[in-house]
Amino acid sequence: MLTQEIIKKINEFVYKKPRTIQEIALLVKKNWKTADRYVERIKNEYGTINTRTFREGTRGALKIVYWSNIESIHHSEIQKRLYHQITNSKRKEDFSPFDIYQYINEKMRRAFIEEYNTGLFSKKIFDILLNVEKRVLIFSGNISWINLNENKHKMNSIIERLIERAVPIKVLSRVDIASMKNISKLKEIDEKLGKDFIEIRHCEQPLRGFIIDGKYAILKEEKIPSRYKKGELEKPIMIFYEIFDEEWVEWLEKVFWSLFRTSVHAKKRLEDIKTIRKLF
Repeated sequence: MLTQEIIKKINEFVYKKPRTIQEIALLVKKNWKTADRYVERIKNEYGTINTRTFREGTRGALKIVYWSNIESIHHSEIQKRLYHQITNSKRKEDFSPFDIYQYINEKMRRAFIEEYNTGLFSKKIFDILLNVEKRVLIFSGNISWINLNENKHKMNSIIERLIERAVPIKVLSRVDIASMKNISKLKEIDEKLGKDFIEIRHCEQPLRGFIIDGKYAILKEEKIPSRYKKGELEKPIMIFYEIFDEEWVEWLEKVFWSLFRTSVHAKKRLEDIKTIRKLF
């Protein structure tokens, strides 16, 4: 069983220098398969470590576990600049995902525009979530996506399926009086199944979107006429940016974990909100 003590031991071991799965197996006194399973769980649920396999597919394949932290978050000066723009922003209006999209190889990206309430985004997200294998990381504003419905699918039933398959779901969102209802809807799914696979942390940040299995990301941007001069934008639209470039998806994951680790747990925020007295 993977305990907090074992997680701490593995994290401290890998923090000192990269390790092989066999070294970790010896550390925790487990076989290779169990150690590999522990590493994958820590990687998917905590984001503190990452893995890379050399000579994959051969008998001599070697899986290395290394520390994943803010110091190694950037592959370029562009990513460093974008990271600072994101972390210095609070609202979705403060940062455009297009600023990320423009640097990605055109063969590894795709974008589309949707009018409000047409349901195309809902269908795409449902299709994506139904095929998740390892983990879901979510940049959110107030978890309003929990209310998405599209024909035969409802978001809460899809989240329930993911939890039944033991898929961890990590969410960055505002945790305040306005978002309490949506947070409760999401956590109720976990509680109903007697599980603990959903973790929400309070963070005001500008991104809206999903990162799936460390391989795919979709980010949303809204354009509202009231934010522009008269005649510049006729009606509200949503733009969706799909990213398939694993280097950029990995970078987005590191941005997520950097924010996640330093954010307050939703449970603590909600407990503090409940101490506010109602005087009307």
